[in-house]
Amino acid sequence: ISRDMAAYCFDTLASHLEGRRPPIAPPSIPTTAKFPLFVTWKKGSGHRLRGCIGTFAEEKLPEGLAEYALTAGLKDSRFDPISIQELPQLQCGVSLLVQFEPAANYLDWQVGVHGIRIHFTDPTAGGARRSGVFLPEVATEQGWNHLETLDALLRKAGYRHEISESLRQSVQVTRFQSEKVVMSFQEWQADYHKRG
Repeated sequence: ISRDMAAYCFDTLASHLEGRRPPIAPPSIPTTAKFPLFVTWKKGSGHRLRGCIGTFAEEKLPEGLAEYALTAGLKDSRFDPISIQELPQLQCGVSLLVQFEPAANYLDWQVGVHGIRIHFTDPTAGGARRSGVFLPEVATEQGWNHLETLDALLRKAGYRHEISESLRQSVQVTRFQSEKVVMSFQEWQADYHKRG
């Protein structure tokens, strides 16, 4: 993983917001490597979440980074689309997801090391299947333990009723790790001017 990946996400979002042609990916980003990936936009000195969307499908890096830079910035349903005025306050994170493993239960992962992806059947919604994901840094950033992380993820996935231990035990958990790079707007600007 390289800083060029986050810089390319900034290039892509800025070009879109300014009405310019999409940028060409820097040669340092391999064109044939495929990874599940997430792009995260945060805003301001408090690094408030501004958009985070990705995929568990293996995407070719240039195409996947460009697609999810825009999707996370403009189409995260939790937020309004990012505006051009917000660019100077943004920070971009790129996470490449690796080492997927089924967890034995909802406690079988390490806070600060693993992200978790869950699938479960919602008994209060006619057996609807629900799913959700937290990247590895989420539990640490929020100060959550295993139980708090799982319960927050159940809520994020749309479960609205009392959370029982039997529901927790029924959840299928996949743990994974990520390689992450983060870049601020100011770092991107300095990098952009170096590239000419």
